[in-house]
Amino acid sequence: MPAKKTPPTPLELLAPAKNADTAISAILAGADAVYIGASILGARKDAANSIDDIRRVVERAHPFNVKVYATVNTIIYDRELAEAERLITSLYHAGVDALIVQDMSILRMDIPPIELHASTQCDIRTPGKARFLADAGFSRLVLARELSLDEISGIHSAVPETPLEGFIHGALCVSYSGDCRASCIIGGRSANRGECAQICRLPYTLTDRHGNILAKGKHLLSLKDLNRSESIADMAAAGISSFKIEGRLKEEGYVRNTVAWYSRILDRIVSESGGRYVRQSAGESRAGFSPSPDKSFNRGFTTYFLTGKAPAKGIASTDTPKATGIPVGKVTRCDGRTVTASLSATLANGDGLGYFDRDGQFKGFRLNRAEGERLYPATPQNIPAGTILYRNRDKEWDDAISAARTTRTMNLDMVLSKVGDSRIALELTSEAGVSATVTMETGELNEAVTPQEAPRRRILGKLGDTIYRAGRIVDLVGQYFIPASQLTALRREGIARLESAARMTYRYNYRLPEKAGTEYISDTASIHDNIANKLAEKFYRDHGVKTIVPAVEVKRPQEETMVMTTRYCLRRELGKCLLTPAGKTWADGPMHLSSGDVRMRVEFDCSRCGMNLYSH
Repeated sequence: MPAKKTPPTPLELLAPAKNADTAISAILAGADAVYIGASILGARKDAANSIDDIRRVVERAHPFNVKVYATVNTIIYDRELAEAERLITSLYHAGVDALIVQDMSILRMDIPPIELHASTQCDIRTPGKARFLADAGFSRLVLARELSLDEISGIHSAVPETPLEGFIHGALCVSYSGDCRASCIIGGRSANRGECAQICRLPYTLTDRHGNILAKGKHLLSLKDLNRSESIADMAAAGISSFKIEGRLKEEGYVRNTVAWYSRILDRIVSESGGRYVRQSAGESRAGFSPSPDKSFNRGFTTYFLTGKAPAKGIASTDTPKATGIPVGKVTRCDGRTVTASLSATLANGDGLGYFDRDGQFKGFRLNRAEGERLYPATPQNIPAGTILYRNRDKEWDDAISAARTTRTMNLDMVLSKVGDSRIALELTSEAGVSATVTMETGELNEAVTPQEAPRRRILGKLGDTIYRAGRIVDLVGQYFIPASQLTALRREGIARLESAARMTYRYNYRLPEKAGTEYISDTASIHDNIANKLAEKFYRDHGVKTIVPAVEVKRPQEETMVMTTRYCLRRELGKCLLTPAGKTWADGPMHLSSGDVRMRVEFDCSRCGMNLYSH
């Protein structure tokens, strides 16, 4: 008996959306799924959406088999449990495919059987944690950004039946996601409640235990942005099937550009895979512009720890947390209202330019007018000769994206046939695998004196503003005359019937059962588990936890508390690793980071090549 052929693995490009319009733009640009926040509990307070808006996204997504995931990934307080249940029920009835969650109370709520994904806030970085969450009923695990390919592969081996999601692009948190309390304890705004104060983007001074200044006024915790364009195939081979773009606060142009870029990469990987992979959704996207991630907001790029080691070029953007853009020239003269520069690129009116001043601060300005190498800024500038200019907004490119008509269509095959002496039938089958058949009474058909097949094909192929494009059209009617008006009406009815069939046959996945007897990885749940309500506490006790320490959001510790745990290390980043000769020039022992009223003790954990930060 021949060996059973392994079905291809569906690959998903997962796009962020701050609102419905951005989600629809991402779908048109080639996303296989979008994730979007609801009205509350979405971990991005400024990216909330109504149920009606989410329903609108679902209606545009599902015809292409594009999935819609709702983020309900904050921790939840006791007083919010009933409201959360109502929200989830509404999302389910709106047609959302799955929830992305971190609070385990959701597994003890009275909610519909909607599929659950374990958010990156669940801090999944070990095979043991992954196995526990899979056994608890999660259909997908969103892995920590810090993991290497080998670590991803190890988790995939532990849960081979559970799809894994990995980040490929966007902003990076310096701390393991979900395991950061800096904003809450220092700034009074909890990142796990969607209110991160971005403590990591501040300028810091680093001092040793004797008070000696080791680095001053640098953005020591501000990381570059993630870009794994060259590593998607390696991630797929390691076990990632969903490739996630970060950015639920990003504008539509950013999302459309980034999605179009990675969609092309996934298309290439699928086409070269020999049948190993397929795209999860259907349809062909045409961006209408040439995508380039370099053109959208970024702090410089890094692949992070994907190889298992920190990149040689560094991970942090210590000079500024802003987007500097790319160098475009050097200032030769500046008299306030006019800047003369030796340029390596052609600039346009409305471009955004920037430079580092004498104090190392990045300053930006808008360009009113460019006349060759003579530049006229919108505001007076005082830029020393020799200063490098950067362009961080390319106005012409932004305008090109805004003006581009991004489209997505599916092949539609049609078979036209004669039924008896007075009826015709049209069978339609979409690229998504949906079929519908419509018939029409025509009266007695008469033979035509001229060929009819080509005109009929033209009429059936006029799909206008639908989401379909004409594929294979088979005409079995023969040499009979059918009025164009009847064919047009038949085509329109067929499209309507096909759309109805797509809605009725759309396939949902549902929540997996929770395996009885599953034990948590520890008999103690600490502040790292972010337990903020009675149902989450019950979940952990049901799984063998004896001791529970509540989240800092509900019980603030009185003693010094670990507020960040990172794989990033300041010593390594600044070339002072203890394992190198240069590291010996810094005294061992505790160090401190300070920025205004913010002060944190730095503890280097060389056993895991990482770092912990503490604060009161």
